[in-house]
Amino acid sequence: MAGKRTKAKVERQQQLAAYLQENPFLTDEELAEMLGVSVPTIRLDRLEMGIPELRVRTKEVAEKYYSRIRSLGAGELIGELVEIEIGKRGISILEVDQGMVFAKTKILRGHYLFAQANSLAVALVSSEVALTGSARVRFLQPVYLGHRVTAFAEVVTRKGNSYLVAVRSRVGSDEVFRGQFIIVAKELSEL
Repeated sequence: MAGKRTKAKVERQQQLAAYLQENPFLTDEELAEMLGVSVPTIRLDRLEMGIPELRVRTKEVAEKYYSRIRSLGAGELIGELVEIEIGKRGISILEVDQGMVFAKTKILRGHYLFAQANSLAVALVSSEVALTGSARVRFLQPVYLGHRVTAFAEVVTRKGNSYLVAVRSRVGSDEVFRGQFIIVAKELSEL
């Protein structure tokens, strides 16, 4: 009997490692649901495997990518940067907390969705200064307190110093925001 439990635990931990390799930003709750076990079991497995909690994993990944950004300073990106390929694409995550929502409805204030998408679009441009020339946005569904918004940005085209960046934001599998941003690159010497 103990051998079966050990085998199941080993298989579960291998699956846990595979899930986190694919997406290091899964919460303990999401992992527990995916693996059909309790949250405390996930936490114990992570501890045994030396896998840090979500906030530590997010911070480690973000530190690796922030140094690549020229257009924004530390703390200017809204949300946590989780991946970036300058000039091509990027991903950020915004954890919706109490200070971001309307008190009465617990719905996220729209400017946070816009700011997450816009700052991610700016971050993709390798320039000392990157300014938003125009934006076309659509708010598709409300986002609530406790939700995690994942923004995916991609440079669609580049013409000279202008970039068209498309951003799609999701909560889980639901698209909640869509935007197209024209980002204009400048060097400080041009200003």
